[in-house]
Amino acid sequence: MSNETKDPPSIETEAEPKSPGAASNPNGDVPSDADAPEDMLQEALSKAEDHWNQYLRTAAELENVRKRAVRDQENARKYGIEKFAGELLTVLDSLEAGLEAGANASADDLLAGKEATLNLLRSTLEKHGVSEVDPEGEVFNPASHEAISMQPSTTAEPNSVLTVVQKGYDLNGRLLRPARVIVAMEPDPEPSSDS
Repeated sequence: MSNETKDPPSIETEAEPKSPGAASNPNGDVPSDADAPEDMLQEALSKAEDHWNQYLRTAAELENVRKRAVRDQENARKYGIEKFAGELLTVLDSLEAGLEAGANASADDLLAGKEATLNLLRSTLEKHGVSEVDPEGEVFNPASHEAISMQPSTTAEPNSVLTVVQKGYDLNGRLLRPARVIVAMEPDPEPSSDS
């Protein structure tokens, strides 16, 4: 073995830069790592505030949409029949004119006026989706007919509508009022003369 002694590494008296950017700092100041968390905190707080403001704007916008929907629904309920009511005023005018002319009109003129008014009313109802349900002769259907009685019949099929007492009406295919009907049933058998 040799008796050579190893030289201890030389100790430099100047501080080595801790980061590559520090060497180029003209003042020789070393940036503090303690500033980095504060910057990150400020950035996070700024983002949180932006998100909170965005949330508040979105919540306010949703509330405005909800209020607008409620207002639109109320207006639709209040004024939904505005067009229909306006067209019914024509029927009302016709009825009033018939009453005024009634004192001086003949029976035939009054009847013609009633028929014209009835036709006007029917066309107004049809224009708005209201249609008659007149099921005479059809099979009784409890979903669209209301049976008020049953009557024996030799001319009609059992369980069919024999007579319509009051017409029913549909509104755009949905039952508005059922037709009130008398339903046919089989007649009682004749008493046998086997006594």
